[in-house]
Amino acid sequence: MAAHDLGFDGVERRGLMFVLSSPSGAGKTTLSRLLIERMPGLRMSVSATTRPKRPGEVQGRDYLFLDKARFEAMVKRHELLEWAVVFDNHYGTPRAPVETALAAGQDVLFDIDWQGTQQLREKARADVVSVFILPPSAADLERRLHSRAQDSDAVIRGRMSRASHEMSHWAEYDYIVINRDVDQAFTEVQSILKAERLKRERRTGLTTFVRELQRQLQT
Repeated sequence: MAAHDLGFDGVERRGLMFVLSSPSGAGKTTLSRLLIERMPGLRMSVSATTRPKRPGEVQGRDYLFLDKARFEAMVKRHELLEWAVVFDNHYGTPRAPVETALAAGQDVLFDIDWQGTQQLREKARADVVSVFILPPSAADLERRLHSRAQDSDAVIRGRMSRASHEMSHWAEYDYIVINRDVDQAFTEVQSILKAERLKRERRTGLTTFVRELQRQLQT
């Protein structure tokens, strides 16, 4: 058994897909960054997208920036676990790196919308844990969108309009976190991940571990 196949308690386990979704500005990107920084054994899924690169973004780290033709070719070859069109841009998750990580006992974090989450469930329900992040109020969401200084007023109005539709899918998620305070929200999301890592069905090495314990007790 390779060392990277082991959980932190020495028991082999299969990795999980940990999904965070929210309307734009509700905090999923900040929470994702904190999880990657503070939770060992968790890696970020790098999405492919056709949207233009923003200042400071790095190819292969933030996104795989592709033209539309190449993206559509990946869809036809079934090389994406999920994909969607958001604000006229295409987003999708390459399949191969995720499947390799899960088999090696690594967890993969997804920052995707409800459409992508549905597709992941259809393909790998047992591996998916989904969390929807809600803002505490509409006014707070609008304030956060303006404070990012990334979008025009027209784009922000579009995002606010879309937020209501996105939030209508909240009941499809395993967990709901209301992001009133980012530190508290992080604590809640972190607790969810820790608990899901301990689920019996994901700890594929438990049978071997328990049998060895029994053998020791009977010796």
